[in-house]
Amino acid sequence: MSAADASASGAAPSLRPRARKVRVLATLGPASADLAMIRKLYLAGADAFRINMSHGAHADKATVVAAIRSLEQEYGRPTTILFDLQGPKLRVGAFDGGIVVLKVGDPFVLDRDPTPGDTTRVSLPHREIFEAIAVGARLLLDDGKLVLRVTACAPDRIDTVVEVGGALSNSKGLNVPDVVLPMAALTEKDRRDLAFALEQKADWIALSFVQRPEDVAEARSLIGGRASLLAKIEKPAAVDRLEEILELADAVMVARGDLGVEMPPEEVPRLQKHIVETARRLGRPVVVATQMLESMIRAPTPTRAEVSDVATAIYDGADAVMLSAESAAGDWPEESVAMMERIAISVEADPGYNARIHFTQTPADPTTADALAAAANEIATTIGAKAILCFTSSGSTARRVARERPAVPLLVLTPVPETARRLGLLWGAHAVLTRDVDSFEAMIAKSKRMALRHGVASAGDRIIVMAGVPFGTPGATNVLHVVRLTGDELANYKRV
Repeated sequence: MSAADASASGAAPSLRPRARKVRVLATLGPASADLAMIRKLYLAGADAFRINMSHGAHADKATVVAAIRSLEQEYGRPTTILFDLQGPKLRVGAFDGGIVVLKVGDPFVLDRDPTPGDTTRVSLPHREIFEAIAVGARLLLDDGKLVLRVTACAPDRIDTVVEVGGALSNSKGLNVPDVVLPMAALTEKDRRDLAFALEQKADWIALSFVQRPEDVAEARSLIGGRASLLAKIEKPAAVDRLEEILELADAVMVARGDLGVEMPPEEVPRLQKHIVETARRLGRPVVVATQMLESMIRAPTPTRAEVSDVATAIYDGADAVMLSAESAAGDWPEESVAMMERIAISVEADPGYNARIHFTQTPADPTTADALAAAANEIATTIGAKAILCFTSSGSTARRVARERPAVPLLVLTPVPETARRLGLLWGAHAVLTRDVDSFEAMIAKSKRMALRHGVASAGDRIIVMAGVPFGTPGATNVLHVVRLTGDELANYKRV
């Protein structure tokens, strides 16, 4: 529906669904921590905001949360907050003089001795690596710029040979891609940050350093249903157990930065498609992240390759695309969000877009709710319905419908604020916080009002309504009804 049509039906701009289905997740940071800039990002197209717990004080994060919630009140649209936990950080020790140069073919030792290192050795303060490492494994230093190959290992010493050399300075990061480390995904810092995030009523928690399903299970137990859980796939071990992890997580992120360090870069596009496809098949929202518009950290426009990268994720059917440093620390945060918005609108306007996002098959589970969600999409296409409206308390009905990637708007009506906010990462979902209904007649009447108020339908249009009876029972979707809006209803709505 055009803006003029929406205006004619009485829908205020802040009430209308976004002009595209894919969600935009913007990271907040030094360049975007005040209310004025957060408002600009929201108006430019940000559906959800990421708060990175790797940096900054809790008090500063609380101020950011308050700013986001004030925007929610100002514009009347539920807004999503994701807290991203740092996870374990593996680093080498210090060097005498602060920096050394490692040469290809030279031996190099990592040990437990805290004495400053040199060109032959350095301390490694992570006993878990000594416990798990094996001969032949790789150690990647400084985001993969240097590569060591293990030639021998002992409880307090790892002998290696330098395969890719270069300069190495104090406390540079270390990646161990070839073994599963006996380390929990949650550090003591993460536990403190998680408790704070839950106090701030976070909508989503992003879990870093996921290696196995047990990592997700531990975090889910600590969260206790107070937020949704997103597993970041950034390690080869997590890719190997992807389906098991997705069974326990509420959503997944393709964390391409760390994944691209631990895997050969040419493997990342294939893995991205695999993760997106698997998440879609299992009905989990999937976010594609890292370096999407990297050049916009310093430049007002992206490269054509970056635009194509974002477009590819959207064509694959990702639920959300994420900005990192572009919106958190760059010179053009608002422009980065606006660019992401324009790319998404352009892709989704492609006549071939609908066919492309359905390349991935998403067979319905043998449940009434899944069958009705699949039917709603089919019926909308067949009869030319203008929108699908679903009543939900938990959000499960919306997730089932979104998995089908319907071509029409999806309005999700819920009386639960937490549910409305968590839907900000779900493809196509426009969450509306509203009182619950208690009868079939009330459901139909409210559906008509909401379709008009939010500008997704007008007189003579048909909409599809989904709900569960008895009303207010989570997970009980068992009703699908087709409704036609009449001219009398439009006239009555305008009078109200």
